[in-house]
Amino acid sequence: MSPSPKSSLPPFDPTDPLGIDDLLDPEDLAVRATVRDWAADRVLPHVAEWYEKGELPVIRELARELGSIGALGMSLSGYGCAGATAVQYGLACLELEAADSGIRSLVSVQGSLAMYAIHRFGSEEQKQQWLPRMAAGEVIGCFGLTEPDHGSDPASMRTHAKRDGGDWVLNGRKMWITNGSVAGVAVVWAQTEDGIRGFVVPTDTPGFSAPEIKHKWSLRASVTSELVLDDVRLPADAVLPEVTGLRGPLSCLSHARYGIVWGAMGAARSCFEAAVEYARSREQFGRPIGGFQLTQAKLADMAVELHKGILLAHHLGRRMDAGRLRPEQVSFGKLNNVREAIEICRTARTILGANGISLEYPVMRHATNLESVLTYEGTVEMHQLVLGKALTGLDAFR
Repeated sequence: MSPSPKSSLPPFDPTDPLGIDDLLDPEDLAVRATVRDWAADRVLPHVAEWYEKGELPVIRELARELGSIGALGMSLSGYGCAGATAVQYGLACLELEAADSGIRSLVSVQGSLAMYAIHRFGSEEQKQQWLPRMAAGEVIGCFGLTEPDHGSDPASMRTHAKRDGGDWVLNGRKMWITNGSVAGVAVVWAQTEDGIRGFVVPTDTPGFSAPEIKHKWSLRASVTSELVLDDVRLPADAVLPEVTGLRGPLSCLSHARYGIVWGAMGAARSCFEAAVEYARSREQFGRPIGGFQLTQAKLADMAVELHKGILLAHHLGRRMDAGRLRPEQVSFGKLNNVREAIEICRTARTILGANGISLEYPVMRHATNLESVLTYEGTVEMHQLVLGKALTGLDAFR
């Protein structure tokens, strides 16, 4: 057969050079448009100011609005959750992080960590008590795993829970906890005589406090806190009954890391688009800098890595929807996409020159945010070792 004439081909779309949108169905596109429009209206006009001030003053309001569009716990089913596909959740993460990593972190911690833990491992009473209000954004949740001295090695956590009659008493500290200071409920992991267990902790329980962490140079439009537990007394039914050991928190982290695989590409897309627009309009030596070979080479390389990353995220999403996504594959995605997103941001900064460091443009804000995304929920080294073990069968963690 002779090849089809060129006139039958769709036009080249610079915003979707590989035609990835052809893989999405109308419902996928509708979810993406809803989240993109919300972010454009409610986040983008204000986020530079929030970032500069190092605050997110309307977090409770934003949480309720995110609940109203079904973005909280959106891949979970029942209890007021949207029951969206993994790909739709990923598309939402991409659009949220294209606005700011802090907004995507708010949604990830709420849905993929706190709500997911209760949904998967909680009792029916715990689910009924917390999930509908969390899905609506009426209650914000946080997830207490990382400690001041124990990040990549959660098995060595010092926070502990001891039985006292029919109660549990928790003592310890957690660090770098997103949403902590505004949360109404915390999922806290602690050592017990039976192994590591998860506890659903109302934050108004005596002995619980969550001082906010200040002086951050990354994720500034996000609430980050320490959790302090001093003789926090909980009833027997506060424990998550369906899991013991690190399998619990690590499965939650895997779900959240999946969202990061998509989200990092949102930050990268924002920087790429800023660079393209700037290259078209900024003139030097009598013409737009986008007409010079070196600038076009940078833009081409950025586009290749951006859309390869989106394809990877889409592939992992389809595997998750099919129940076939392995933790090692999530590590593959997080390792690649965050590293490439940072490189795209840095290259965009060179195209914008001095303007690249100004908050009038999104580039430096995304670049500094991604420095946190690079190491939270698994550092580069930890994901390399996950893949190394999977490839060789040899454990190099210790």
